[in-house]
Amino acid sequence: MRKRTLYSLLGMLALIVALAAAVWLRKHAPPEAARLLPESDAIVYLNLRPLRVATHFERTPVIRSADYQHFIDATGIVPERDLDAAAFALHRMDNPKGPNGPVAFSEVFEGRFDGARLARYLAAIASSQEDYVGHTIYTIPVEGRSLRIAQLGYDTIAASNMPTTEQIHAMLDRYRASASPFAGSSLLAARYRDVPLLSNAWGIGHVGLPFSERGRITVFGLELPLPEDTTFVASLGYGLTALHLRIEQIAPTEADAARSTDALNAMLLLFQTIQPRIGSHPDDADNQAMSEFASSIHIEQHKERAVLTANLPIALLKKLVTPESALVPDASANPAGR
Repeated sequence: MRKRTLYSLLGMLALIVALAAAVWLRKHAPPEAARLLPESDAIVYLNLRPLRVATHFERTPVIRSADYQHFIDATGIVPERDLDAAAFALHRMDNPKGPNGPVAFSEVFEGRFDGARLARYLAAIASSQEDYVGHTIYTIPVEGRSLRIAQLGYDTIAASNMPTTEQIHAMLDRYRASASPFAGSSLLAARYRDVPLLSNAWGIGHVGLPFSERGRITVFGLELPLPEDTTFVASLGYGLTALHLRIEQIAPTEADAARSTDALNAMLLLFQTIQPRIGSHPDDADNQAMSEFASSIHIEQHKERAVLTANLPIALLKKLVTPESALVPDASANPAGR
């Protein structure tokens, strides 16, 4: 009897240790897709599984371009249905007026792919091919740039539109050493520890680069009081009725963080003032969701960081991920609209 009790206690202890180890690894070991990315100025990671469950965006009918439909027909890949995770590395370009613009990208995609059909499609449209460490790299010309794509495994694809092969080679090299849960770029090693636990989408580094204009960050035509090289840690965690958004600006000093907090709060006050009050249009669900989001935004200072938190309602998220073509009725199908 005592032995059985001892074995039960040991089993419970082993389970607790295993759970603690899993939590510790999750906190300190980034997702594999992010670990495969090369050195960069910023990293953005998206876990699309919970987003798909929350919004069912894969069921939304969309009007596809001819090229997009050809890709789906040739490969059998429907990205909104088959893509499970994506990681992006952002590379600042020395010449912002070059073919890549101010930012180039390297990407890793995880999902359900038919490798043979994808390889045939890529071979048909590639201008050249290269064999590197047992993988074929396809170079595809896209609007004056060279997009390089390689299949890393049955469920993983890597791509980069950087001018040289260095980044796609680095991702293939990392894939060969991906058994280590702590591999990855120097940016990932330095900043991933700041990503909140259980975040399903996050970004670290100079994530404002795609929105940079004249050295500042511009969102929807609104220039933020932050330089384009500001370091951020941004995250989204999924809840039952809303997504929990957290964005941290990492400033050089506490005084800089205080100035950013004051400036952002002034802009927030203006934004909240122009938003219609909840209940002013009770039949407008989109308006109510936007008002709830606006009223939930808070900005405060924590030492050298300016921290924004907000709750993004699921209803508003569904609207954001629904293509506009699915929101506009087809007038040709409605005799009254003729």
